[in-house]
Amino acid sequence: MKQLKRIMGFIWMILGPLAVIFLIRTASSEIATKPSADTWIQWGVFVLVFLPIAFGLSLFGYYAVKGEYDKEN
Repeated sequence: MKQLKRIMGFIWMILGPLAVIFLIRTASSEIATKPSADTWIQWGVFVLVFLPIAFGLSLFGYYAVKGEYDKEN
């Protein structure tokens, strides 16, 4: 079980930045397709809300790899 936690930690650590890259690429293509203020605001909010979530996902993975969740009470 500890090994699975560490493997999943690596996956979370990689998934956070990849999700941010995918989100920014999608936002830039959507803004380029329809460059109106509504599109800027919508995708700006999406990116701003998702950045801390992705950071937390990577941080969670870091601690899982480090073994912080292996400890018993």
